[in-house]
Formats: sequence, structure tokens, C-alpha cells
Amino acid sequence: MILLLCAALCRAQQQTTWGDMGDGTYRNPVLNADYSDPDVIRVGDKYYMVASDFHFIGMQVLESEDLVNWRIISQIYDRFDMPGWDANKRYAGGSWAPSIRYHDGLFYVFFCTPHEGLFMSTATDARGPWAPLHCVKEVEKWEDPCPIWDEDGQAYLGHSVHGAGPIIVHRMSADGKTLLDEGTTVYTGPVAEGTKWLKRDGYYYLSIPEGGVRTGWQTMLRSRDIYGPYERRIVLEQGSTAINGPHQGALVDTPNGDWWFIHFQSVPSTGRVTHLQPARWRDGWIEIGEDYDGNGIGEPVTAYSKPAPKSDMRPEIPAMSDEFAGNSLFWRGRKQTALGLQWQWCHNPVDSAWSLTEREGWLTLHAMEADSLRFCRNMLTQKSIGQPGEVTTAVDCTNISTDTYAGLLLIGKEFRAVGVCRDGIFTEANGKRQIVDRNVKSSKGKPRVVYLRATIDNQRNINRFYYSTDGKRFVPAGASFTMRDGYWKGVRPGLFCYNTKENGGTARFDYFHYDLKQPAATQRTTKK
Repeated sequence: MILLLCAALCRAQQQTTWGDMGDGTYRNPVLNADYSDPDVIRVGDKYYMVASDFHFIGMQVLESEDLVNWRIISQIYDRFDMPGWDANKRYAGGSWAPSIRYHDGLFYVFFCTPHEGLFMSTATDARGPWAPLHCVKEVEKWEDPCPIWDEDGQAYLGHSVHGAGPIIVHRMSADGKTLLDEGTTVYTGPVAEGTKWLKRDGYYYLSIPEGGVRTGWQTMLRSRDIYGPYERRIVLEQGSTAINGPHQGALVDTPNGDWWFIHFQSVPSTGRVTHLQPARWRDGWIEIGEDYDGNGIGEPVTAYSKPAPKSDMRPEIPAMSDEFAGNSLFWRGRKQTALGLQWQWCHNPVDSAWSLTEREGWLTLHAMEADSLRFCRNMLTQKSIGQPGEVTTAVDCTNISTDTYAGLLLIGKEFRAVGVCRDGIFTEANGKRQIVDRNVKSSKGKPRVVYLRATIDNQRNINRFYYSTDGKRFVPAGASFTMRDGYWKGVRPGLFCYNTKENGGTARFDYFHYDLKQPAATQRTTKK
């Protein structure tokens, strides 16, 4: 009975028309969430992924056995100790287009921030702990770095610059901590960025996206000398498909010698979702996807046979819901916490202002001063799914004081929320708060739990807030509304607590349930 229940729960979580189809095939996107600018490597028989997280703290590390089913296993850092990060003033800053590599027994992750510089961290285990962020170079407006270690041990780093180009190569110390020269420009192209190195059969390959986020393509450069000159070939484009801007990602091989390419597609509201393409080598060049229109350039596939499918592997997607039970410990940089790895703070957290132990089984958020949600220090979020769903939470508002606002949020370029305050249920839209029900109030010394819900439909861009006093009958909190992705990130749900006058007031959240709605049946057109 227990095994049947576990299997049923697994199926319930994977009610999708994307990812693992459960029959040895997959359907793109394999990750229908905002894992932008993905980079992937294989170590042994497992794959590891990192992606841009910008102003959301942590940079998640994901692990997979088949490039289709992924789980979050750690986060690389837990804060930025630099100006602006304690005051929510670095929206669109933070980690841009990271790279992950494995060399001489260590995992290396490199990334640039637009304001602070080039950073790296290492770990002996991708699950953590990760070394403190090391600033390789204090510099503004570098982006998309990637290291490579040659056969003689010499290390190099390639990167782009803000504005997407040119591509510059530096000699680097073997430990990845120091650049040894000012760099040499090796390629200037139409919006050239996302540098990823590969060496094969005596050629240095630079896999780069060109042409822009929503409209670009994937280019491959090759040369016998790391400094060039480089030959160029376009290896993936939208072509006759509906997949816009298929580029910026990673080439990776399987243990049996097959090759695959993981890339993003920019989708309104959801952000940049992750696709998987078959790849093959021919005459010293990579070929990606399928050449449907016959012009010699590959195009994205919709569905395909999984890489080395395992009969005992159940479909899996990264964690979404959380009971705040604190049963497991996870590495965030050097620190271990019991907060689920799907969660990320917006800018630097204040560790003294949140807890999973003050009330067992609840997330406690203490309010800090902010004039609106945008500047709220206790703002905890996770990625939304590009499929209709709903998020629900229960908040104990007993200790919500005057001028304290707490509840459920949706943020992207816009900042919206539904929550509870001393005057009742309120909604917030880009800093403007409105009371929608004065009969539901917090009462000092008398427990009161309010249930909050948001329905999220990134596909149609229709969203709505609800509230309930019994967890059964939910009342709309205002009209439905649209959201905009922005600051390089997709729309995200989450929880918050702030005070408009001073530090003070507390909200406790019992759970966060993210439920996907059953999708309509979709014909599986699998190309094998």
C-alpha cells in the first residue's frame, strides 16, 4: 500500500506534457522553468547543471542521471557581501551565465556580475560544501566566463563583455584564482556571448550564442590555436520550428559516446526554459537537432528518445512544495540549512529574521522596515512552472503588528501580492496597497490562520489571488491580472513579511503547496 501511494504521489507531481513522458521518450522543454543560460557537465555517470540566478541568492546546482529528470542538490553561495545587496538595489545584477567544469578532482563554477567582477568557487562534491566566493578580478561589465585546462596544465578563461562581444581569452593560473594577462580578443560577432570551451581532436571549440536572447542562434567556432583564427559555423537555429532563439547552453557527452546539447528558449512570463537536443559530430563539426528545412543547419526537436533511458527511473521534476518540516539539511555555500533548495532570497537574507525552529513545522518571517514589496528584505521566492498551477499557503497572523504586511507574492518586472495586515486582507500592485476585506483581521493574543492562494497561468498570462478563513472556500482578492517577466528573470511565486514603519511584527507560514493543474492531452510525436 505504501509503495502504491508513493507511486501515485510521483505521478501526481509529474502531470506534465513536457519532460519525461514515462515511455522512454521526452518532450521539450525538459525543464519548464526559468533555468536561464544553462551549463552542464558529466562526471562519471551523472550530469550537473548550473544556471543564471541574477539577483536571487544562491545559484542552484542540479543533478541528473539522464539529462531529462533533474533535482536540486545544493546552492553555491548564500550572500553577496558587496554594496547594494543589503538594500534590494541590484535587480538584474548578480550571477550572469555561469559555467561549471570538473578538473583534477574539483568542481569549478565561474560567473560574472555586471557591477562587482569575476567570481569562482570550488567543491570536491557538487552537493557541497562550496568554497567561499573568490573574486578573480574586480571589474565591471564582463560576462559569461568559462575556463579550460589544456593537456599541459595551462589554464585559460574565455569571456564576453557587456553588450555581448567581443570574445576575449586570458591565460589563467591552474587553480583558477588569478588571470595572468590582459586578454586577447579572438572573435567579434553579432551579439556574441555565452562562451563555452571544448577541446576535441586537436581543435579548440568555442560554442557561443549569437543574435540575441529571443531571436538568436547557436554558433560553433574552431581553431587549432586557442588564440585563433577561428572558423565559424551556425549549428542550431529556429528555422521552420516554433522554438525561438534556440541557443546559449552546453554540449555534453554520455558514457556511451552520444552527444547532446542543452539550451534555453525565452518564453514570456515563465522566463528561459530548458530544452534538450540530440547532437552528433561529422567532419570535425557538431550537428544539433534535426535539419527539417534542409538548409544544412539543425533545428530544435519537439520530442525524442531519452538519452540511455533506465527502466527503473521514475519521472522527476525539481522540488516545488514545502511543508517547512526541516527534516533534511542542505548546503548553501558553506552553510547547512533545512530550508528547501528550491527557495532563494531576493538579495541578501537577514538570517536572524527567519527561522524554521521558532515554531516547529512553520516558517517564521520577522518583519523588517520597507516601504513596499520591492524593497522587502524578507522575500523568499522560487521559480514558477510554465504550466497552469496554483500555490497555496496558510499564514498565522497572530503576531502581525500595526504597519506589518505579510503573505503570498508574484514578482517579475512587477511586484504583486495578497496578504494580511492589521486592517484585514490586502493586495499590493507595484507598491500600491488596497484593503479588500476588513472583516478578516489579525487579533493580538488570539490565533487566526488565513489561507492565501494564487493561480498562475504563464501560458495565457492570467493570474489571480484568493483568500480563505477555513482553507476550503476561497474568495477572489481582486480581479485577474497579467504579469511581466523582467530583470532577466521569469515570474516567481513566494512569501514575504515587511513593516512600513520599523522592524517589528511576525508572520508564520505552515506550508507552501505548488500544485500543477492537469494538462490537456497532447499527441506525442516522438522522433527516434
